[in-house]
Amino acid sequence: MEGAKDAASQEVNNGNDAGLAGNEQFLHPTPMLDELEKGPWPSFISGFKELAERTRKPMLRGVMDQLEYSYNTKMGYWKGGLVTVDGYGAGVITRYSMIKDKFPEATEFHTMRIQPAPGLHYNTTMMRQLCDIWEKYGSGVIALHGQTGDIMLQGIEQDKVQACFDELNQAGWDLGGAGAGMRTAVSCIGQARCENACYNNLEVHLKLLKHFVGALHRPEWNYKIKFKFSGCPNDCTNSIMRSDLAVIGTWKDAIQVEPDEVKAWIAEKGIDALVNQVINLCPTKAIALKEGEMVIDSRDCVRCMHCLNAMPKALSPGKERGISLLMGGKNTLKVGVNMGSMIVPFMKMESEEDLEAFTELTEQIIDWWDDNGLDHERIGETIERVGLKQFLEGVGMDVDINMVTRPRDNPYFKAKY
Repeated sequence: MEGAKDAASQEVNNGNDAGLAGNEQFLHPTPMLDELEKGPWPSFISGFKELAERTRKPMLRGVMDQLEYSYNTKMGYWKGGLVTVDGYGAGVITRYSMIKDKFPEATEFHTMRIQPAPGLHYNTTMMRQLCDIWEKYGSGVIALHGQTGDIMLQGIEQDKVQACFDELNQAGWDLGGAGAGMRTAVSCIGQARCENACYNNLEVHLKLLKHFVGALHRPEWNYKIKFKFSGCPNDCTNSIMRSDLAVIGTWKDAIQVEPDEVKAWIAEKGIDALVNQVINLCPTKAIALKEGEMVIDSRDCVRCMHCLNAMPKALSPGKERGISLLMGGKNTLKVGVNMGSMIVPFMKMESEEDLEAFTELTEQIIDWWDDNGLDHERIGETIERVGLKQFLEGVGMDVDINMVTRPRDNPYFKAKY
């Protein structure tokens, strides 16, 4: 292995010397990374090269050189640490090079997490200002968006972090979550543009964010915790797979049916299309064709959204709307991949009182987890370890037959009905 490291280092260093001496191109040769540009899919390497040649920032060249070296030696060389801004304990993900003597241009490559607005609402002025500030202080590399939902500004040196944040903050931006605390929440477009949204997820997102902003800026818990807010069971934020607390819009009564629109849909597509594309694809066989009319048995409906998506003018969510709360979604850690378990099958979310009750419930849940969870243990893992019964008793919740203790646990497989 040492021989491979030395050979790879020599190869990169030779490339460095050639590039510096010739002064014809900014980047050094990276034959291993070049392989990633081949094939039909877009490559992040192409984006890195274009940005590096345009901005001529040595940091980008150094990171590519170190990545080439990692590919040759089959090892990673980044380590963490702690970088903050005044008044914060979170929001900056540190990356220090373990081999800065070989690649001094890649000594530091920290990431700043920036909070977006609920529903990811931006305007061009905001985005241009953000990009200008980032190119002034950082590498110019931006990822929209990370798993937590943040804007990821990737690549800045420690001594520039505070000044960069100050300008971003003056422009109206704030740092997102990092570390053992509340993470930046994510919400879909919701009632702003979607007729299926069953509650005002943007408002709930904003008010919950403000309520927990102290825990977001200054980590104080066992580990991280994430909210995600989807307006309807389509779950466009993938909250059931990617959040500890998934707040998903739903309805309690029957699907609303517009008979005239059903007839118009059949007239356009045909009765066979109704049978083959809607009725036969209902996962619980809750839809039937009786005397030429479509009938939905609400007792068997599981809110999969297929029929509503297929017939958006004819069908819509019921009138008694609210949320379901699912808990414990995450990727592999101690226990493995989990999707959210149903904890609250239905809860109204129409008034300030409803929101206050929901906020109190989430506080009780987090307090219980903070008292009973182990270090570096997600809330779903704590429930898995102690049992759902103990969790429900701890937060003062009654058992409901609709609760699911063991959901499907493979987020990479999604049944297509």
